[in-house]
Amino acid sequence: MEPEKNTEIIARIKYLMKELGMKQVQFAERIGVDTSNLSKYLNAHMPLSDSFLNRIVVNLGVSKEWLLNGTDLPFAKSTVRIDAPDARMALPSDSGTPSTAIPVYDVDATAGSVSGRNELFASENIVGWVNLPNMSPNCRIVRVSGDSMAPVIMDGDFVAVRELSNLSQIYWGQIYVVQLDDFRLVKYLRRHTDPNMVVLRSENPNYDDMDVRRSDIHELLLVQHILHINSRL
Repeated sequence: MEPEKNTEIIARIKYLMKELGMKQVQFAERIGVDTSNLSKYLNAHMPLSDSFLNRIVVNLGVSKEWLLNGTDLPFAKSTVRIDAPDARMALPSDSGTPSTAIPVYDVDATAGSVSGRNELFASENIVGWVNLPNMSPNCRIVRVSGDSMAPVIMDGDFVAVRELSNLSQIYWGQIYVVQLDDFRLVKYLRRHTDPNMVVLRSENPNYDDMDVRRSDIHELLLVQHILHINSRL
């Protein structure tokens, strides 16, 4: 494996550890490898083996395409049933909710212009909480409308998103909720020939690419999971 690619894969493994809130010991136990060997892999003291990478894919449900090449989503597309009555029964009580619970917001991630994340993630928009495997506790679940990302994200699907504090750190080829001046979009972010620009790309070929200045992007929410909801909230 080329040294540059090896470095990129190690960076993605460290990203997984951060997103899952795992220390090296916990991560090693989860994928079934010796802690000292994991340290050697992460510090490039031992070449990455197919066996090691396959353990991450199998035990964490990680996309191998993403792990090896940085494309696709980090985690495989999920199908989760969330019924509205069950979600409401899981509303937070006075004693709080489990630390692993992910809030579900009855808002559309692509609906119109908003003032920002505070409006999108207002507490009054929470309709329930769910526990899903391999999901960062920093995620929030929101609805998506429209067919520009079909068939990857269908009209009415939900996505688990995580806010990025550093807008300059972009995982190219990933799906984001992009906040612009007048509206939000759910798109792939692709490199532009001009470093001051980005390309917003749809999955649906009926939609054209959009060239957007980086300075016009106010917020980015990384889509980490795509959820098919059998019973709409």
